[in-house]
Amino acid sequence: TMSRSNTSLVAALVASLCAAAPAAAFAPRSVAPRIIASAQNDVDVSTRTASSSCPSKLQMAVDGGVVESITGAWSSYNDALEANPLFVKSVTASVILGAADFTGQFVEKAAKGEEAGSDDSNEGVDIARVARFAFFGLVLQAPWNHFYYQFLDGALPPTEDPFTTTTGIKVVIDQFVQAPIFTVLIFAFLGALEGKSLDAIKNQLDDDYVDTMYANWKLWVPATAVNLAFCPPVLRVLFLNCVFFFWSIFLSLKLNKDDEAA
Repeated sequence: TMSRSNTSLVAALVASLCAAAPAAAFAPRSVAPRIIASAQNDVDVSTRTASSSCPSKLQMAVDGGVVESITGAWSSYNDALEANPLFVKSVTASVILGAADFTGQFVEKAAKGEEAGSDDSNEGVDIARVARFAFFGLVLQAPWNHFYYQFLDGALPPTEDPFTTTTGIKVVIDQFVQAPIFTVLIFAFLGALEGKSLDAIKNQLDDDYVDTMYANWKLWVPATAVNLAFCPPVLRVLFLNCVFFFWSIFLSLKLNKDDEAA
């Protein structure tokens, strides 16, 4: 491709100069420079046109490689998910929830910096706090939802039509039976990892549980409806983990506000 482009450029240059030379030779001196300049401009335009086509082809090749890489990674993930569903879901949840707390800490520091009128971005990240959320995703969040969805789909099998009474009943069960129980477990589990006493965990539940549940329903009722109606069963925990990224930021700020105040 490049050799053809170079040949075309040389041919264009020679043709332009050959066409310009006789005209310039017999033209008045004031006109001849303009003829030569016009020929040079034609060559410059041809050069830019040919050179611009090369980056576009290169960009197309790069874009194609990126798409192929993403497709390959997604295919590999699905193969691993099929071979070891619980392990893959748990590792995925661990990475996502750890990243969520990491993000939550930056959001928290940015908010504190704005309130204080200073930049607190130089403060270090609480790695132990990130690790607690990552461990929570690994050993509780993903396993709980893996087995919970197996039980729910076994009791109420998915329907081909997403908008059915069965889907509505499953959303109600998920959000008004499962979610309140699981939220208590979140408070207790993360509190225990942090070394809080049972009384401290109970006090935190008394202070924050109701507000947390109201916020939970605002996010998770529509998210659960989408999850149960449209996601294949094998991908439901992955969808949940993606939404849980944002929910974990909220939880991270909520559960650690007392520590920051202290």
